[in-house]
Amino acid sequence: MVTATVEAGRRHRSSFIARKTTRQAVLIWCFLAPSLLIFLLYRILPLAWNVILSFQAWSPLRPAVWIGFDNYDEMLTDEVFWQSLWNTLYIIGSAPIGIAIALALALLVNADIRGRDVYRTAIFLSYPLMTVAVAIIWRWMFDERVGLINYVARSLHLVDSPIQFLNSFTWALPSVIAANIWQMLGFYMIILLTGLQNIPGNLYEAAEIDGANAFRRFLRITLPLLKPSIFLCFVIGMLNSVTSFDLVYVMTGGGPGRATEILVTYIYKLGFVQTRFDYAAAVTVVFFIMLITIAWAANRFSGGNAGAVERD
Repeated sequence: MVTATVEAGRRHRSSFIARKTTRQAVLIWCFLAPSLLIFLLYRILPLAWNVILSFQAWSPLRPAVWIGFDNYDEMLTDEVFWQSLWNTLYIIGSAPIGIAIALALALLVNADIRGRDVYRTAIFLSYPLMTVAVAIIWRWMFDERVGLINYVARSLHLVDSPIQFLNSFTWALPSVIAANIWQMLGFYMIILLTGLQNIPGNLYEAAEIDGANAFRRFLRITLPLLKPSIFLCFVIGMLNSVTSFDLVYVMTGGGPGRATEILVTYIYKLGFVQTRFDYAAAVTVVFFIMLITIAWAANRFSGGNAGAVERD
């Protein structure tokens, strides 16, 4: 009799827990449903349609025709695609330069100097600005007639005639890269400054007692413990670099010629200027795969280094 009562109690408890778990699961899915629906409608379905479109010949004026890998084959001989790809990789490669400058600034404003809060705010102000505003500011600064950079260079007798930064095949891409680095400096600095402030001070005190100078303390303590923050900046910097459509489009429009054309501006022109939506879809798929590969590689590289720091 007692055994039967205990068994009945267990079954009742199990049934109650199962009903409670089911209610919680239903409630969770009800809260998630709006966000998942929006994600499905505006992310998954457009991406799937884009992949399908990349295997077709289609424009608003003619029906879709399945052509297989023809659009991807065209990319192999498309000089503009390769030029925009190399320009994109150049901008990605500039991310470590911005991180190095931001690290120097973070070390400076982390020191006990007068007015460091003012300096932190002034450096960070570049990041909240709209990218279009940043592009307009730097377009004015690089202007050959009224630009500040040419004015200072001529005042110091560094150049005899104004440099046409944004109209030069040599200077256009470095000018865009400089504007992109400046915009991200504030973000990099805040991330690195947070990492610096999380390093225990007793590590520096112990190293100083052992006779380590400032440079060795930086190499042996600061850099290893900042690796997670540095890699976070690196990943975000790369992703920001390859999606800087508004910065490039406002500053140069991809010119002169194709000197500053990157993949996002090329995709825009293919789709909305040349109405080659099928080929633009194929370039977008390649671009998406490149982004996923870069993010995955950086994530794996960051994880490996973070583990090494923890083991040390």
